Amino acid sequence: MTRPLALVTGSYRRLGGRIAVRLAQAGYDVALHASRAGEPDRLIIEGLEDARHATFAADLADPAAVVALIPAVADRFGRRVDLLVNNASCFRADDDSYPAPESLNAHFAVNAAAPFALATALAGQGGSAVVNILDQRIAHPHRDQLAYTLSKQALAEATRTLALALAPSVRVNGVAPGLTIATDDYDPDQLQRLAAMMPLERLPTADQVADAVIFLAGATASTGQVLFVDGGAGLVRFERDFVHLGR
Repeated sequence: MTRPLALVTGSYRRLGGRIAVRLAQAGYDVALHASRAGEPDRLIIEGLEDARHATFAADLADPAAVVALIPAVADRFGRRVDLLVNNASCFRADDDSYPAPESLNAHFAVNAAAPFALATALAGQGGSAVVNILDQRIAHPHRDQLAYTLSKQALAEATRTLALALAPSVRVNGVAPGLTIATDDYDPDQLQRLAAMMPLERLPTADQVADAVIFLAGATASTGQVLFVDGGAGLVRFERDFVHLGR
């Protein structure tokens, strides 16, 4: 029996890598993607175990590279892409002033336009499901990283719109994580204080986010839905980005 094929953008490391590993464990073959050529993290490759997998490089800010990605994956594996996980993100911290047009364009190209183009390409070659990785801040946006926030809000609306436009052949859903894999900007004590600020007094794990992706990938009666995996953060209005809180 042929395993279904998933393409996970931005999956050489961090959250995208864990999503790819969990999909492989759930029975998918996996196409790993990064914006430029390189090697995925060793633990991700080891986690793919017996799943067939291959790596692809495509700059999602380049429309030509975006158009070519789905056909390249289908050609390498010799079959259609069944599931697309739009995980790759552009995240740049803006200055204290409003973001420049160049920053807006860069964020919208990767975080909204590319996922839209990839989703329609998946539909065109017979795929069945798209899961967009969003951000809990779409529920209560704050004033930090405005270009990033606006682009994720656009992707959230595209999730609902594409769900209708691509039905009944393709289901389009979203997962909105909270703070999941902290960068070096956070210290352990700060993370404990941030966890205590959440309604559930915990932060999500990467595997919990990945399991939400797997659920939506198989939820054949659900489309246009966004599942928050955030410890309840989306229920609370935070005045700043998490990196500025709990210090």
